[in-house]
Amino acid sequence: MKSIKIILTVMMFSGSVSLFAQPQGGQEGQKPPTAEEAIKKLDADKDGKLSKAEVKGPLKDDFTKIDTDKDGFLSLDELKKAPKPERKKPTE
Repeated sequence: MKSIKIILTVMMFSGSVSLFAQPQGGQEGQKPPTAEEAIKKLDADKDGKLSKAEVKGPLKDDFTKIDTDKDGFLSLDELKKAPKPERKKPTE
């Protein structure tokens, strides 16, 4: 009987440790997409560049900063040179 209590205690403890070891918020720990991945995923008309209508989030917010040649599109080269968006700090 004593060994069953010990086994159950160990199982409960190990389960609670794994629960707290998982990242919170779902997105932490994920790498941002590479420039190539962003174009492949977002380029709806498959022209090899991104228009403002094709992007969202930080890319849309910083579109004019990233579009260094001011042609109205984000090229692969411009995306590679773009500053990385700041990650939100986790709240406690």
